[in-house]
Amino acid sequence: MSSLRGPRPSSGDGPSRGEVLLLAAQPWFIWVTLVAALVLEFMPLGRQPWLPDLLAMTLVFWAVHQPRRVGIGSGFVFGLLIDAQHAALLGEHALAYSLLAFFAVMLHRRLVWFSLPQQALQILPLFAAARLLEFLVAMTAGASPPGLSYAAAPLLQAALWPLLSWLLLAPQRRAPSPDENRPL
Repeated sequence: MSSLRGPRPSSGDGPSRGEVLLLAAQPWFIWVTLVAALVLEFMPLGRQPWLPDLLAMTLVFWAVHQPRRVGIGSGFVFGLLIDAQHAALLGEHALAYSLLAFFAVMLHRRLVWFSLPQQALQILPLFAAARLLEFLVAMTAGASPPGLSYAAAPLLQAALWPLLSWLLLAPQRRAPSPDENRPL
């Protein structure tokens, strides 16, 4: 299970046996995955309140693993795009995504120490709080209550977290070219 874990801070002794050393994430890969998640959110699947928000998941993943490249500004811009596409109250998703990115950046040093299922449990409150914030903003604007299925999305997002993490970390797990001067 340790091969599925994210990068860990080193103690100076090098990686222990069984841990995978991750290569640096390519900036183009980060932005391609974010844009692909945005395109998936744009797909006309109807307004199903139980559907997981793939863009929010991808945004949180990269805010945890690459906080210098993806942060609050990225969350705000992607949130505005989602607001415009869904014809939602302008700023509803922007506020939720910005707060998601903020708290993901705050947790990024601590979160990578845990296994993927433990990470999923720790980010579940983030996804639930973002969903609750979207709900409160929509209710303030006069929208009708979505029903109980609205609460299923954060649970699905947390359940899909290990799969998303494994997929997005896959390019970083490739073996570097062997070299006799570089033992890793």
